[in-house]
Amino acid sequence: MSVTTTADLQAAAKRFSLFAAVLLLTLLSVALGLTESAEWFWPLLLLLPLLAMGSWDLVQPSHSLMRNYPLLAHFRWLFEALRPYLRQYIVEDDHSGTPYSHDDRALIYARAKGQEDRQPFGTELDAYSSAFEWMTHSIAPKPVVKEPFHIKVGGHDCKKPYGAAILNISAMSFGSLGPNAIEALNWGAKLGGFYHDTGEGGISRYHRIHGGDIVYELGTGYFGARNPNGSFSPERFAEQAQNDQVRMIEIKLSQGAKPGHGGILPAAKVSAEISNARGVAMGIDCVSPSRHSAFSTPVEMMEFIAQLRELSGGKPIGFKLCIGHPTEVFALIKAMLKTGIKPDFIVVDGKEGGTGAAPAELSDHLGTPLREGLILMRNALVGAGLRSEIRLAASGKVVSGFSMAVNLAMGADWCNAARAFMFSLGCVQSMRCHTNRCPTGVTTNDPILQRGLDVALKARRVAGFQHNTVEALAELVAAAGLDHPQDLMPRHIWHRLNPIEVRTLDRIYNFLEPGVLVSAPDMTPYADEWRAADEESFIPRMDVGPQREGESAA
Repeated sequence: MSVTTTADLQAAAKRFSLFAAVLLLTLLSVALGLTESAEWFWPLLLLLPLLAMGSWDLVQPSHSLMRNYPLLAHFRWLFEALRPYLRQYIVEDDHSGTPYSHDDRALIYARAKGQEDRQPFGTELDAYSSAFEWMTHSIAPKPVVKEPFHIKVGGHDCKKPYGAAILNISAMSFGSLGPNAIEALNWGAKLGGFYHDTGEGGISRYHRIHGGDIVYELGTGYFGARNPNGSFSPERFAEQAQNDQVRMIEIKLSQGAKPGHGGILPAAKVSAEISNARGVAMGIDCVSPSRHSAFSTPVEMMEFIAQLRELSGGKPIGFKLCIGHPTEVFALIKAMLKTGIKPDFIVVDGKEGGTGAAPAELSDHLGTPLREGLILMRNALVGAGLRSEIRLAASGKVVSGFSMAVNLAMGADWCNAARAFMFSLGCVQSMRCHTNRCPTGVTTNDPILQRGLDVALKARRVAGFQHNTVEALAELVAAAGLDHPQDLMPRHIWHRLNPIEVRTLDRIYNFLEPGVLVSAPDMTPYADEWRAADEESFIPRMDVGPQREGESAA
């Protein structure tokens, strides 16, 4: 039998001290109100709710902390709720915030507003820390090019090629973003001469108001181009794709935030406008499957690309993916070689990207980061002799001219950004994107919160961020003695491995020579994956790597 000690009684007194004080003050207030003056009843307006809360804490079964520390425990939840704000505005330094640091956000805000973005007194970064990177410059720099950089997209089978800007708005769906945000983004794209990717949520009327260039993303739900049963509708796709505002079509295979994962928009959130944009019924959950139903093999996917190109009237057709199994990438490459059908562009989405909410395991540990994914896709195209016919874009945490320069040096033709453009709209990284309570009106359909987002002002800031970031890239390119961002090579970017060792990117990563995957795959690090890849199936022909003893991978 346990014995209650003096220390136990003292600890209990501390735990129940606040509740006991409220109880005593309540009794005192009642006594004084009855004996002295009715004015003593006024404190009961505060004391009685606190007493009721503390009494409930004692008997409720859900939270052990509140049963043991009535009233006091609520301070824990208070500080837990305040923690993100205290950390972001008071505790964090300028470089440690995640997913975007204070300095990253400040740079985007300044460029969006056209404010001073130069910093005095030298860099605040530690140039001798591991992972520090820099770009080499030339003794004979070139003049800074003022005209915007554009990249022609469209191969031999494309009748309507498009000149893509070097920085564009990445995929963000109507529904995930509110109407004012979509309208401001598209207006900004129109003002700045770059494109706006619709995301898989379809083309809404807010995409069309100002006529900015659109890349129509076709996801697994085929929103805007689907039959009532969710299958792909060629007729409805043609209606959307042949609109002059739609400049390219992008098949979404996966996205960085949650590759290999579908999604559901609950019936309660399927408004009349979302129903119209997506071509889905109201009152029913809107489902995005985890895989496409229009094709099931790499060869069928190439045939689907050819079908979309014809239905769109010859516009550029590409696809977006977060890199997963290398064998599947090589299977797509082999399907291109076998059929002769090639996409006009490929967008590689890094796992560090993502504006939508996803399970923590998927966000944190599924999918390939942008750098490794981009290099693998670049090597697959170059190694198969296809790189000259297919454009390559990079998407994932693009913030500045330097982050663009690194992507371009590793093989990208242009960059897309999502969250950076959200910051240009006024996002403050409150991390409430999935709650419909975004305080700046960016990721909410609440009309009261949307009111805070002035469309005309934010459109100018969207255009301003893009313009000033591309201008910063142009200054880097000129300082390196180059004429165009596409002249950037891996040797121009240096990476610090540790305090005493640095290497250029081409001495860290493998960059294949043209055609080597086809002519001499054994000379590459991908020999086993290349042999296992099957153009007729996403399932590899053979096991790659070690297997469990006595078992096959099947």
